[in-house]
Amino acid sequence: MPPHATLLLWGSNVAPGALPADVSLVRVEDGFLRSVGLGAELVSPLSWVMDSRGIHYDATRASDLEHLLQTSEFGVELLARAAGLRRRIVHSGITKYNIGSGYWARPFTPARVILVPGQVESDASLRLGAPALHTNIELLRAVRQANPQGYIVYKPHPDVAAGIRARSSAERDALQWCNEVAPEVSMDLLLKEVDEVHVLTSLAGFEALLRERPVVCYGLPFYAGWGLTRDLLAAPRRQRRLSLDELVAGALIVYPRYVSRDSGNSITAEEALDELLQWRGRAPRGVRLWQYAWRALLRLTLGTK
Repeated sequence: MPPHATLLLWGSNVAPGALPADVSLVRVEDGFLRSVGLGAELVSPLSWVMDSRGIHYDATRASDLEHLLQTSEFGVELLARAAGLRRRIVHSGITKYNIGSGYWARPFTPARVILVPGQVESDASLRLGAPALHTNIELLRAVRQANPQGYIVYKPHPDVAAGIRARSSAERDALQWCNEVAPEVSMDLLLKEVDEVHVLTSLAGFEALLRERPVVCYGLPFYAGWGLTRDLLAAPRRQRRLSLDELVAGALIVYPRYVSRDSGNSITAEEALDELLQWRGRAPRGVRLWQYAWRALLRLTLGTK
């Protein structure tokens, strides 16, 4: 390896041993305004994060995002940008993957309607950001125990709903702990209709905050610990209280890098949102034939059912 080199690692992968002292290590992951379609189906992202301290979902140590949120002074112009970006995201219904077309209507009930987003249980975000509860069924049980009269809607992770990633055997009994399972409904539609969102570390909690929905965190996602969520775990490194637009400025404008699908050039968060909206407008409805074939291949390769 040449002197003063930079080594890029995907996510939380372990660095090779005996690196020279002058090698810089940068971890790379998808950003939060990602694509129209799933990464597991090889849909390339518009946004990337590159982190020299850790990675945003690893709560065991500080990341560049946590450091940014803890120490940065967010100026008036940046906060105005963040507010405008947040309004456009909410108005247009953009989320990370922008999939799902099933109809869903809020039930006629006086109970609080609570959304519980599922996650891929093998993901590093749970291993590194959820030290108390580790699985979707544990989360559902905890939500039900805390809200015995609530109407709980469980949305499996899109990779699991598509059969690309395995669901646990316990998760097949989700209806013992929730009132409804909504695998095909878009995250935006659900977030608009529910009263609260309860998460381990899911990005859906951040998307709920954008829509000013109350969020309860059972793990330690990057958006917890800043005074915007109800946190069941302590985050002692996070000493600051942030406004929603400060969080948006850090997480969607300063921290990520956006790359145009059309030109391959660096673009702003606002330009990335424009491209996502155009992309979504051109995307065909429903699952295409090649997706069925690809999902079947992935199920064979990964051993999912």
